[in-house]
Amino acid sequence: MIKDLTPVKIVAELDKYIIGQHDAKRAVAVAVRNRWRRQQLPEELRAEVGPKNILMAGPTGVGKTEIARRLARLVNAPFVKVEASKYTEVGYHGRDVESMIRDLLDLAIHMVRDEQTEVVRQEAERLTEEKLLDALLPGGSPVTTKLDSEEAQQRQRTREKFRIRLRDGEFDDRDVEVIAEEKAVPVGMMAMGGFDQIDPEMQNFLEKLIPQQQKSRRLPLREARKLLFQQTCDQLIDREKVKEMAIRRTEQTGIVFVDEIDKIAGPDRGHGPDVSRQGVQRDLLPIVEGSTVTTRHGQVRTDHILFIAAGAFHASKPADLMPELQGRFPIRVELDDLTKDDFVRILTQPQNALTRQQVALMATEGVRLEFAPDSVETMAELAHQVNRNTQNIGARRLYTVMEKVLEEIAFTAPERRGESVTIDADYVRSQLAEICQKEDVQRFIL
Repeated sequence: MIKDLTPVKIVAELDKYIIGQHDAKRAVAVAVRNRWRRQQLPEELRAEVGPKNILMAGPTGVGKTEIARRLARLVNAPFVKVEASKYTEVGYHGRDVESMIRDLLDLAIHMVRDEQTEVVRQEAERLTEEKLLDALLPGGSPVTTKLDSEEAQQRQRTREKFRIRLRDGEFDDRDVEVIAEEKAVPVGMMAMGGFDQIDPEMQNFLEKLIPQQQKSRRLPLREARKLLFQQTCDQLIDREKVKEMAIRRTEQTGIVFVDEIDKIAGPDRGHGPDVSRQGVQRDLLPIVEGSTVTTRHGQVRTDHILFIAAGAFHASKPADLMPELQGRFPIRVELDDLTKDDFVRILTQPQNALTRQQVALMATEGVRLEFAPDSVETMAELAHQVNRNTQNIGARRLYTVMEKVLEEIAFTAPERRGESVTIDADYVRSQLAEICQKEDVQRFIL
């Protein structure tokens, strides 16, 4: 439960997946805990306590996005990542800034719907099974048809025999006819890109206007089961309740990660692209401050959504943002460059460490893969060297190095079933011979 997630425990959980960056982890942990603390306040005071939005500054590939994503997953909060550079002021090519909140709500609706599906799963599976039996045994259920007692009993016995065979998967490949319910999108609207490309209020109006259509489809039973289960869940779940719960979750626990905010930082010179950059900042300001966004599912207040902004800030600095926007990100944290030792730890310590992933992948082919300690040291050293001499992309460099090292093994693994393969430093150097020489680093694409 969220009340048991103290800042210390949150940092400990993040440490399982992300190496270093302790200051950033502490900042997000406190921000999330403050949300729980706010909920314990009297109602009149609760409305006055806003989220402490966070601004992360640091080079690419050091864990900014991963910290936010893991945090959202830990507290089961709706989370979207957006790139500030994709938004532009009205009149320029780009997306509407409010679309980030609509995307966040859409995600929350999916989350709540999945939870409600689990609530009704048992009943939905029972009804789905009955519908499949009706499809396999035309004539309807003996319970719902008017038959004399003896015939009804015989039909029921046959039905129960079919039920056992159905559960055993005997009919999975048999084609059955089912009624599929769907909404037809007019051709003209499809040409415009569907519902998502029009005004939210118009979306709502058109969705109510377009009737549900029923079409008979012939499908393999295993596919029909999925379709009927989905339709049954739709009938059992209260859609309005899902919308209300999703809006509440979005408003109270939603997290928006705004990446590349440094790319819209800069002085307003009155012409050129800087006009657009300042415009994006002005458009972001009311969303971050707290405003009402209209969506096709209802209105969403942004007052208590947590915003985490991030950027490398190579050519600019946080102070280049509009003062009003700076003030809405009171928590500032700077993430450190990754060292060679950090790379060693990233390769071995996290629960999702790259070495563990590769061992598990090769195991699916029957190949026992092992990384000697000196191989990890060598990969970390080479990745750090390439970052230092070319563009620094942080831990992402390790993915390319690992793929290059295991390229031959991954290709021949199906023919090497039963073998044990140990990766050592010499093997790493032989696979990365092209970049081992310093002069080659500049030209090699890694």
